[in-house]
Amino acid sequence: MARHSLIELEAVLAIVRCGSFRAAALDLGMSTTAISNAVAKLERELAVRLFNRTTRSVSLTHAGRIFVAQITPSLEGIQKAMNTARAQQETPSGTLRINAFATAAREIMAPLVLTYMQRYPQVHIDIVTEGRLVDVVAAGFDLGVRSADLVPSDAIAIPLGQMRRMAVAASPAFFQGRTIPHVPQELLSHPCIRVRLPNGALFRWRFEKGGEALQIDVEGPVTLDEASLARIAVINSVGIGYFMETDIRDDIAAGRLIRILEDWTPPLAPLCLYYPSRRNASAAFQAFIALARDFAAGRLTAP
Repeated sequence: MARHSLIELEAVLAIVRCGSFRAAALDLGMSTTAISNAVAKLERELAVRLFNRTTRSVSLTHAGRIFVAQITPSLEGIQKAMNTARAQQETPSGTLRINAFATAAREIMAPLVLTYMQRYPQVHIDIVTEGRLVDVVAAGFDLGVRSADLVPSDAIAIPLGQMRRMAVAASPAFFQGRTIPHVPQELLSHPCIRVRLPNGALFRWRFEKGGEALQIDVEGPVTLDEASLARIAVINSVGIGYFMETDIRDDIAAGRLIRILEDWTPPLAPLCLYYPSRRNASAAFQAFIALARDFAAGRLTAP
């Protein structure tokens, strides 16, 4: 199709969409004279009048309605193909906004986000961490990161694959002169770091073993809503803490913390990257999704 013919067809659809030649000209970035000439040329080539024109209104003729109905799907297909090709050829740039639980953001930061930033330095990553669930589309985010059981049913999800568990731990000094709990109920005789949820409620520590599920409302000298603060308190022997395993894995390996009740903390639902179905996604978005799939398949390592 010649370029001038495509412009003429787009002009016809713009007039239908906008309701006037003047509004259509503004929509397409053309002059009113140019869009009028384009339509007139097309009508001459077709030997049929497409629009009824008066000084106050414009409407499709019967032939015009048939013509528009037939060309609209084809033009939409052409535009989609052009946008898809353009997105694939672009160098990833712009901004990607991601919403995640803080623990989830920490899990993907080094192996996924930092790797992406090294590969595509022209993309700015904007991560917002919060405990509450949000509608990523309504809130203006491109992507969300949550546990698989919290991903909206109508979203496209990429399971990130890594096993996730909770971990209960305290410092070696804390257990000097104290008995080590072997079942969750024994936590009630020890000071613990209490956890406050984003909605203000106190979190009950959750356990499961052999099909038996428990929730323990622990007691302790301090209540916190941030894992990094709880870690500081536990390392300084204030009490026993309840963490995502990834947040204290290095502390356990280095001997700064002792893990307890490990047989009561089974695997959790996997972490998922999710996003709404979208057309003509940007090159930056497509590159992030491709890298996330590599991460999920275990093909990435921390930078």
